[in-house]
Amino acid sequence: MTDASDPQHGDRPRPRYGEYASPEEQRRRMQANPRPAPPPHVEPTPVAPSGAVPVAGEAARPGRMVDRVVTFALLIYGLLNTITSIPQMTDYASYAETMFRMMGVDATLSDPGAARGWGLAAALVMGIGWLLTAVFAWTRLRAGKLAFWVPLVGAVVFLGISGALLAIPLLNDPAVLDALLNATPGL
Repeated sequence: MTDASDPQHGDRPRPRYGEYASPEEQRRRMQANPRPAPPPHVEPTPVAPSGAVPVAGEAARPGRMVDRVVTFALLIYGLLNTITSIPQMTDYASYAETMFRMMGVDATLSDPGAARGWGLAAALVMGIGWLLTAVFAWTRLRAGKLAFWVPLVGAVVFLGISGALLAIPLLNDPAVLDALLNATPGL
């Protein structure tokens, strides 16, 4: 870095690049020899290992693709189930008759008009529940998180609430309750 000792500065080595220059000397030299500004520092782009494809986030991992397929399949199944169930629930009297026939119980609702509101409430819970489940599953998929469990939990929660709403008019109707208790041996 140094050629020889500088007689002006004693044992100190002679400066080659202006290390010992005063600020005024530095300014003077900079004006005499203007340099272009260095280019901004650019981060080098990472190079993918041979045979590997660069991915954007964790969503492209093979396990995530299976999660996506299963989540969409469950959401589609839930949508079909919701679409076919809502019309049945809104006509609660025929829904109850069909259920009684399937159970082998000879009963009819005392007040089918009052029970219709419960069927509408159950249909509304099913529809809104599917929408909430789909939105939550979509946000998890977009974030790259596991989402297959969301439609499963959504089905349990919203079908449970819907089933409870559908059972209320049956359990509050004394004639239906009596027919259900008499049809079940041992109770």
